[in-house]
Amino acid sequence: MKKCVKCSQKAVVHLPHHRLALCKEHYVEWFENRVEKTIRSFRMFSEEDRVLVAVSGGKDSLGVWHALWKLGYIADGLHINLGIGDYSELSERKTRAFAERIGRELHVISLREHIADIPTLKDLQDRPACSVCGTLKRYYMNHTAKKLGYSVVITGHNLDDECAVLMGNVLSWNLDYMARQYPVLEEGKGFVRKVKPLCLITEKESALYAFLSNIDFVEDECPYALGASSIDYKLVMASIEEKSPGTKLRFYSEFIRKVRPMLVAKQDVKLNACRVCGEPTTGDVCSVCRLKMKLQAQKVS
Repeated sequence: MKKCVKCSQKAVVHLPHHRLALCKEHYVEWFENRVEKTIRSFRMFSEEDRVLVAVSGGKDSLGVWHALWKLGYIADGLHINLGIGDYSELSERKTRAFAERIGRELHVISLREHIADIPTLKDLQDRPACSVCGTLKRYYMNHTAKKLGYSVVITGHNLDDECAVLMGNVLSWNLDYMARQYPVLEEGKGFVRKVKPLCLITEKESALYAFLSNIDFVEDECPYALGASSIDYKLVMASIEEKSPGTKLRFYSEFIRKVRPMLVAKQDVKLNACRVCGEPTTGDVCSVCRLKMKLQAQKVS
């Protein structure tokens, strides 16, 4: 029986790539300290910033909100109801219950009220539902944060998410996307700062924290995520990680340290203000306003 490296209690968590065995109390402490260290090492935000956590109802977003609350940060939540039937209704209920548990304000946006639900928009586009959904969430996170006076938006992207994105971009050598992959996306040109405090924490570590902290989260994947290439990339990385612990962390960390600086030096993206809503875009009209125009044209016809 392994014992916690910090006390004589029985270890309940084993982290081979960190060479750690920890009891419940010390694992929760380790997780929260790692979140704090990540925030400080990447200079994500300070105690003076007004921060808004994008919470889906899943383990990662609720977990990071919980950790920030425990660490003493003043962080409110933003939940975007995607209108995906029972899945979205359950997600909103659990998010509201969690906000009440920690006594923080939760802002809720319904896509159906602002534009249309994801099932409707999915049929309007040739792109996968995840692509449309991601575009809308990024738009409303940024728009809402600016409107409500928050300086930082926090997302629950974990190390597995970051590795899956990086692997997909490496396989297609999408250098523009690779240049933009970083734990901190700075404010400016119409954007608030966007940060990922869980970027060095694996999905398993995040799930363990949520479980050991008694967080009631949505366990099911989004119905539209089935078949997504990111899931395949995660499975590949998990297989490698099992044989060589620490591979995920090395893959992502060494990219950030060695490769991305060379890509950023060559990047020069010109942004404009959307002539309809004023949000930043590379074109004349942003993708969300174009979606609204398509919906309007469909209603007229």
